Amino acid sequence: MAIKGSGSHRSAEASIDELGQLARTAGAKVVGKIIQQLASPVKQFYVGRGKLDEIIAKKADLNYDLVIFDDELSPLQQRNLEGILKVKIIDRVALILDIFAKRARTREGRLQVELAQHQYLISRLAGQWSHLERLGAGIGTKGPGETQLETDRRLINRKIQHLKDQIEDVRKQRGLYRQQRKKSGVPIVSLVGYTNAGKSTLLNALSGASVIAKDEPFSTLDPTTRRLVLPDGKAVLLTDTVGFIRKLPPDVIAAFRATLEELDEADLLLHVVDISAGDAAEQCETVENILKELELAEKPRITVLNKIDGLLGAGQKWDESSVLENLPENLPPPGDNTVIISATRGWGFGKLLEVINQTLAKSR
Repeated sequence: MAIKGSGSHRSAEASIDELGQLARTAGAKVVGKIIQQLASPVKQFYVGRGKLDEIIAKKADLNYDLVIFDDELSPLQQRNLEGILKVKIIDRVALILDIFAKRARTREGRLQVELAQHQYLISRLAGQWSHLERLGAGIGTKGPGETQLETDRRLINRKIQHLKDQIEDVRKQRGLYRQQRKKSGVPIVSLVGYTNAGKSTLLNALSGASVIAKDEPFSTLDPTTRRLVLPDGKAVLLTDTVGFIRKLPPDVIAAFRATLEELDEADLLLHVVDISAGDAAEQCETVENILKELELAEKPRITVLNKIDGLLGAGQKWDESSVLENLPENLPPPGDNTVIISATRGWGFGKLLEVINQTLAKSR
């Protein structure tokens, strides 16, 4: 379920299709989708009353038991929707956090996911005790409810602080490790990009690593670093980090601060873009905006236009001119800081390594 808002219909379709992919990744079966054209979400139900009636009417045919909304719902909206639809209601943030929780492998990753989940939960605590508000004024209607709510808040805040302390310890350990790497003088090259852009596949292909690389969102959550030898014989450390995605709240990004500090220490960023995606330019813009939020916009960068094999017909040989003919609009053309490749086919690797070499040489 998505609100079109002021964006284009194509943008709304891409976002809702992505939500469906996220739902399938989490293990759900998608039975339908709805987009409503509104200037902004309705305060009480997120959608208009007419659209809400349409969702209710579809229940008999689709037999759904879960409705996922493409934006973050307020506690009021979630509570009202569950009351009317009589099914579980979650939003995009909760769905992403669920996937993160399933994918986190390291202690650091699990701590970061748990922190983000608790920060998401605490803003919704008041809604869990809304039944007390409906009892009205009088004896016994305020004290117990407020006491329980405050108790829950205190427990969750205590847990959040404990998680932050643990993550800070991990952050310090990672900082010491980064200092050791810096002393070695080996440059650090970090892969960034939209989720499912092919970062892990590229890391595996270039370095011989065996990082999980699936055609689904967030197949890799924890950072991985591997050694890579460039054409001039010099070595670099190549690091893969968590993929970005649209509508990712600041609290979630903040929870992964320890991981994303890898980007801050990098000498060079490789921004991997899936040019076979219908909304490649928007995905690219999402990554650029998050890099700005992380104050990394000025970091030396190479744009890597990946999955060029997805633009070519069956049996068609690849060359730069044939790719340029099919290149999506609003993406940078190949040049000094932009390279076209196929991580699965190994196309364009020679040029990519050459440009990495040249860019690092300029920044030294």
